[in-house]
Amino acid sequence: MATGNAVKQMFSGIASRYDLANRLLSFGLCVGWRNRLIDAVKKRKPRRVVDLATGSGDVAFALRKALPADTTIMGYDFCEPMLAIARVRAEKEKVALTFQTGDCMHLPLADESVEGVTIAYGVRNFEDREKGLRELHRITQHGGTVFILEFSQPQGWFAPLHWIHVRCISPVLAGLLTGDFGAYRYLGTSIAGFPNAEGLVQELKKAGFSEVSYESMLFGTVALHQAKK
Repeated sequence: MATGNAVKQMFSGIASRYDLANRLLSFGLCVGWRNRLIDAVKKRKPRRVVDLATGSGDVAFALRKALPADTTIMGYDFCEPMLAIARVRAEKEKVALTFQTGDCMHLPLADESVEGVTIAYGVRNFEDREKGLRELHRITQHGGTVFILEFSQPQGWFAPLHWIHVRCISPVLAGLLTGDFGAYRYLGTSIAGFPNAEGLVQELKKAGFSEVSYESMLFGTVALHQAKK
């Protein structure tokens, strides 16, 4: 796992073009994956939600549109350049969202203080995944749910195509777009070192969650986990 400072520095360097790069490299599929996450949260009807590793706020803004107006939604990230983009957008669009600095290794939130926790493509970047998952468990109320959208391990015939894309094609295209070739070389490395969907289920149960389920997308390339406390 990369150190927190290294990940923070990497995302700071690509903040301005991060969302655009994601859409291009996923051929727009990341929007559909995000919407599956939003639909899952809507079904649970939480009254207070925090979006962790919120970055430029893509998931937080989608949650704001989908959930009732009296639902409290806050975004946390440890990368200030990404948060700055989210805050400018919220002010420009006059959206009631708050974005604050927060590291998933030690969140500025009280025990059992939120009903819903979302995190998209952030768990893979935890400096200490076991500690980070315990922290997600700590802030979640009893009966609350953590929703994790993350890259996973594809299976079968699609696996070689996937690895060619993330190891060879994505770093070059993203490097040309963002000016940082190293950031997207890290993408492939971090995915390769991440557990498959079943492996993450076991890690979430070890962290204390009682009910864990998941939905795989694009031949296992991406998984949406729901972990209930």
